[in-house]
Amino acid sequence: MSKFFSILLIVLVCGFGTLNAQNFSTHQVKKGETIESIAKRYFVTPADIYTLNPDAKKEFKANTILIIPISKANKPAVTTVKELKGFKTHKTKRKETLYSLGKKYDVSEDDIKKYNKFLYANTLRKGDKLQIPIFKETTVVEENNNTKPYLVKAKEGKWRIAYKFGITLEELEALNPKMGDVLKEGQQINVPNLEREEIKQVDETYGYYKVLPKEGFYRLKLKLGLTQEELEALNPGLKETGLKVGMILKTPQGNTNLSGIVDAEYGGVSSGLRLKIRDYSTKHIAVMLPFRLNRVEFDTVADTKRSIKNDPYLNASLDFQSGVLMAIDSLKTLGISLNVDVYDTKYEVGEVSRILSTNDFSDVDAVIGPLTPKTFAKVASELERYNIPVVSPIGLDLDLRSNVFQSRPKTNLLKNRIVNFVKADSLVDNVIILADSKHISTANELKRMFNHATIVYSRKNKKGQDENYVLVNDVIGSLKSGNNYVFLETDNPGFVSNVTSLLASVNKSLNGQQSNEKKQITLVTTNMNDAFEDDQVSNEHLSKLNFHFAATSKWFDESNNSFVKKYESLYNATPNKRAVRGFDLTMDVVLRLVSSNSLYESVNDSPLTEYIESKFAYKKNISGGYYNDSIYLVKHENLRIIEVK
Repeated sequence: MSKFFSILLIVLVCGFGTLNAQNFSTHQVKKGETIESIAKRYFVTPADIYTLNPDAKKEFKANTILIIPISKANKPAVTTVKELKGFKTHKTKRKETLYSLGKKYDVSEDDIKKYNKFLYANTLRKGDKLQIPIFKETTVVEENNNTKPYLVKAKEGKWRIAYKFGITLEELEALNPKMGDVLKEGQQINVPNLEREEIKQVDETYGYYKVLPKEGFYRLKLKLGLTQEELEALNPGLKETGLKVGMILKTPQGNTNLSGIVDAEYGGVSSGLRLKIRDYSTKHIAVMLPFRLNRVEFDTVADTKRSIKNDPYLNASLDFQSGVLMAIDSLKTLGISLNVDVYDTKYEVGEVSRILSTNDFSDVDAVIGPLTPKTFAKVASELERYNIPVVSPIGLDLDLRSNVFQSRPKTNLLKNRIVNFVKADSLVDNVIILADSKHISTANELKRMFNHATIVYSRKNKKGQDENYVLVNDVIGSLKSGNNYVFLETDNPGFVSNVTSLLASVNKSLNGQQSNEKKQITLVTTNMNDAFEDDQVSNEHLSKLNFHFAATSKWFDESNNSFVKKYESLYNATPNKRAVRGFDLTMDVVLRLVSSNSLYESVNDSPLTEYIESKFAYKKNISGGYYNDSIYLVKHENLRIIEVK
C-alpha cells in the first residue's frame, strides 16, 4: 500500500520534478594522512567521508581514493606557513610551564623544545633561560584540483574508466551522478586527477572482475582460482588499498563477471533502440489514466487506503503509473529528457473533453492512454486532426484511426497463432476439441479448420445447463496412437480443473503402457483467460500436459531481474503485470520517438522491439492506424512457463 501513496503524491501534483544531484570530488590518501586531517582540509566531518567511503572505517591505507562531497568542500584548502624571523629571550619564573609559555607567546610546546633541546631530557625549572622563536605566518590558499574532466572514448564503458583511474564503479557514479548508464563517445565526465603514470590501461588479453559485496581473498580464490598474492601481482596497488566492493580487478582471460553489465541495468530492455538514439531534445508525452481522484477520501490514511482498495480503476491506474515512473527514471539514465503530463480522466468522456479543451496538446509527441474504450476513442478522435499518435495500453479490437497505435495484439491474432502452431506440427496425429455451451461457435470454427477433429462438450444437467465436467470415457475413446492435441475452450475454472486433472491422469497411464502404440496428449487453447490461472487449477497438471497457448506477454524470472529488484527496493512490493506493462510501453514509446523522426516512422525504422515481458511489432492497418502483431507462444514445462521458440 505504501507504493500507492508515493505514486498518488506524484499524480496529485500532475508532473515530475528534477532532483538536484550532489557533486563530489576525490582525494588520494598520502602516507601519514588521517581521516581527521583530510576532513579538516576539505571542511567536512569524518562522518561525511565515512558515509561515502564505508570501507575507510575498516582499513585506511595510502593511495586509497576517497570520495569527498564538494557541496560542503567548496571552500579551498587553507594552510599556514611559518617562517622563523628570530628569537626572544625569556627567563623562567616560578609556576611557569611550557603550556603557559606557549599560550603567552603563541607558539607550540614542540616549537619551544625544538630551539631549547635540553628540555627533551629535563623538566622546565625556575631560572631557565629560553629562546622563544618568533615566526612570520603566511596563509596559503590551495585550489582543490582533485578531479579533472575526461572525454569518453569509443566503446569505453563505466567499468573500463573505473579500472583506469583506480576507483570503484560506485565511486565513478558518485563523481558523475548525471552521466547515465550508457556512456557515449565524446561525453565529458569527472575522474580523479592522477598523474599519467598512475593511470592503468585496459589490456584486452586479460579478464576483468568486479568485486562483489562480502567477497574477500578467500572467496575470490574459490571463484577465480587465484591466490591473494597472484591477484596483488596482477593489480599493483591492491596490497596497499585492500579489496573494496565495486573495484575492478585484472584477472586471467575468462575470469570475468562484467559481460552484459550495462544491459543488466534495464532488466531486458531492447538493446537495439538504446544504440539507435539520435535525438536528445526534450520529448513531450501525456499519460491519461482513470485515477478518479475525486472519489478518494483524503481525511485520514485509513480513508485513503479504503478508497484505493475499493476502486478497481484507481488500483489499475496506480499500478500502471508505477511502471511509467520506473521507465521515466530509466530513460533519464540514458540521457533522455522528458516533459510528462499526467491527466486523471475520471473514467468520464466529459472529463476527457474538458482536458482536451483546456490544455495545449499541439507540441505533444505521443499520448499513452486512456485505458477505457470510450475515453480512448474520444482522445483519438480529437487529436487525429493534429496527427498526434495515441497509444492504447490494453485496448483490443479498437477503431484504428490514422493516429491510433493498438499495443495489445488483436484477439484473432492470438487464436491464429495457436491454430497455426498445431497445423505446422508435422507429428500431429489427432485433434480433440473440449468446450462448454458458451464456446460452441469456437468449437465449430476449430472443427472447420481440423476436419477430422472430434468435439466433446461438457456434461449437462436435466435442464440442459453445463455441469462443467467430462468423464474419462467421454475422451479416451477419441484418443489415437501418437500425438493428440486437445483444444480446451472455456472460461470456467471448474471445467478447466476437471479436464486438466482427468487428462493428466490419462496421459500418465497411457505413457506407462508397454505398447508400440503410445498416445501422447498436448493441451492447447485459443482463449487463454483467468480460468486457467485459477487456484483450483493445478500447475503440475498443466505442466504434465505441456499446456500451450498464445500470449501478449512472456513470463520472466523475477528472482534475477534488475527491474524487479529496483521496483521492490523502491515500492517494497513485487511489480504486477500492470506495472510491468506500464514500464514496457513507456520505454517503447519514448525510445521510438528518440530513435526515429516520429512514432509513425519508427514502425519501419524499428520493426521489432522487446522489453521485460512484451514485444512490439506494429503493422499499418489498411483502413487506418497501427496494430501490434507480435505474439509469444508459451507453454507450461516443469512448473514454469517458457517461451516456445
